[in-house]
Amino acid sequence: MAESHGEAKGGEAKGTASAHTEADGGHGFPPFQKETFPSQIVSLVIAFVALYVIVSRVALPKVGAVIDARQKSIDGDLAEAQRLKDESEAAMKAYESELATARARAQAIGAETREKLAASSDAERKALEDSLAAKLAAAEKSIATTRTTAMSNVRGIAADAASAIVKQLTGKAPAAKTVEAAVDASLKGTA
Repeated sequence: MAESHGEAKGGEAKGTASAHTEADGGHGFPPFQKETFPSQIVSLVIAFVALYVIVSRVALPKVGAVIDARQKSIDGDLAEAQRLKDESEAAMKAYESELATARARAQAIGAETREKLAASSDAERKALEDSLAAKLAAAEKSIATTRTTAMSNVRGIAADAASAIVKQLTGKAPAAKTVEAAVDASLKGTA
């Protein structure tokens, strides 16, 4: 039984293949036959119009939507990048401004401190100079007083020495008024 079915199918397939070629009249491949050109052109136009409608109504809007979404995303990213760049530039300007202000304040504080120290130093130097001038004046006064005292003592010492010398040389003590007159004359001549 299996053999008869296989033969029948095989024989039937052979019969249909020969039937197609006999129906065509043996003219060849149907799309190349002149009699079928108008129907093929109409089918081609219908297929092209259908394909165009499907592509223009379904595929192109989806592709356009994807392209628009990507462009919006890119534009948004560029806008965000520009915004962040502007913010960073503004922050940099603010930082530079604060830095310049801090430098100016530091220089002002340094100048003020130098002025205070210079004024303090000048005041201390002036006080020291005044103190030294006062000590110098007191020392000069003390020296003058000591000199005056010493000079007055020199007259007495010179009178005593002259009297002792004359007594040694002559053996007699001279008169006190004579010795004092001689010492006075000697001091006035050298002074």
